[in-house]
Amino acid sequence: MSNQASSERPVGRLRGVGLGPGDPELMTVKAARILGEADVIAYHSARHGRSVAYALASGYLSGEQVEEPLIYPVTTETTDHPGGYQGAIDEFYAESAERLAKHLDAGRDVVVLAEGDPLFYGSYMHMHKRLAHRYPTEVVPAVTSVSAASAMLGRPLVERDETLTMLPGTLPQEELARRLAQTDSAAVLKLGRTFGHVRDALESVGRLDEAWYVERATTDRERIQPLGDVDPSTVPYFSLALLPSKVSLPTPEPAAEDGAGHIAVRGGEVVVVGLGPAGRPWQTPEVQDALATADELVGYGPYLDRVPHNPRQVRHASDNQVESQRAEHALQLARAGSRVAVVSSGDPGVFGMATAVLEIASDPQYADVPVRVLPGLSAAHAAASRAGAPLGHDYCVLSLSDRLKPWEAIAQRLTAAAAADLAIAVYNPASRSRRWQVEAARDLLLEHRSPDTPVIIARDVGRPDERISTARLADLDPEQVDMRCLLIIGSSTTRVVQRGEDTAVYTPRRYPE
Repeated sequence: MSNQASSERPVGRLRGVGLGPGDPELMTVKAARILGEADVIAYHSARHGRSVAYALASGYLSGEQVEEPLIYPVTTETTDHPGGYQGAIDEFYAESAERLAKHLDAGRDVVVLAEGDPLFYGSYMHMHKRLAHRYPTEVVPAVTSVSAASAMLGRPLVERDETLTMLPGTLPQEELARRLAQTDSAAVLKLGRTFGHVRDALESVGRLDEAWYVERATTDRERIQPLGDVDPSTVPYFSLALLPSKVSLPTPEPAAEDGAGHIAVRGGEVVVVGLGPAGRPWQTPEVQDALATADELVGYGPYLDRVPHNPRQVRHASDNQVESQRAEHALQLARAGSRVAVVSSGDPGVFGMATAVLEIASDPQYADVPVRVLPGLSAAHAAASRAGAPLGHDYCVLSLSDRLKPWEAIAQRLTAAAAADLAIAVYNPASRSRRWQVEAARDLLLEHRSPDTPVIIARDVGRPDERISTARLADLDPEQVDMRCLLIIGSSTTRVVQRGEDTAVYTPRRYPE
């Protein structure tokens, strides 16, 4: 939060800085930075002068900062102050606030140290209430003692629809018992002298056996015990009682043996994922999740290299001409219990691995292996976006590779698409051993298309050496095209426009009458 002082003169900033539950490494980076920058360090302590907050912060202080110890006048409710305990403590907070205000008025930044979180049962809040409306203020949150206790105990505070109740041990025993009976989970703070009646309240509502005692969590003096076993005389103020979540953790299903006598984990499946044209920013969250949760990854080597390594996962790389063997391997791994991600560049259903996997999965022996296909951003759509919107109207997608179909079929389809005036996305236009198809395709298209038809040559879309260029169909040079390229051939309505220094290509959605 931030409040501005009404005065125009420069004033200091008040900061309430949470230091966490006790382990200095659990302090936030921001808190550590602010501790070193402050002009004044204020901290609360008892009359003995020792301060847990100061001890936590000391390693981050410059040693040249002004220190303002705020020493409590009373630590119990016994006092001869005319206003009683509350009167004494209110007077102390008011005087402390005015001490800090003098520094703030002089333009000095003041940090008030707070164990745990500043606004969670913290002493800082009393300075905040008195000063935040008068000076620029910032509160730096921190890990609370309750979160730390839950973490050290290794038990969730709440799960699903459970409710969590925070209670001070200073409440009357009857009130504590009523609230403990009505909640799912609870943390009771401010134990010390209140421990006895907190224990009695838990016992009275039948929840003592659920309760845990956590003292000085995350420190080298940490103590964790079932609350019913704790000696009340040993309980300090910096401790709490915890009723953790009652939801049972799931019990793993028994492992099953496969036919070879090996133990297999239940729940195997194959997920065919589209990596998109380049890195992680081009992947859907669904694909990222499938990759992260997989036990084994299967795919063409260069595509697998685009997935960050995780030593938990087993990677099975192969070359680009064994799609059926790759698919069968993935299905066998899944049948043995693994969660298998089969990676495919772009979209797995567009000249990708989805077809190969589903073809092999149609064999009855794999009928019980779940197969999912997750879409990815296709190379055609990625390239089109870089150029503008050349696929804005009807279009088709073709591959010039004749490895899996004859050139005669390719030529027939190119001719039909050109005659139908469709924009065309051309995959696999050339390779090191296959160079003549680009020239042949160009000549076929020119039988039905104007020489001025725009052609987009998209190379390595989304990667550091990405290159997008536009040429006339008649000027398409096969030497500029390789396997890392995708071509988009415009229709008769596709337009190339100059927008400043940029060129945009688009195909209108309206077709001429």
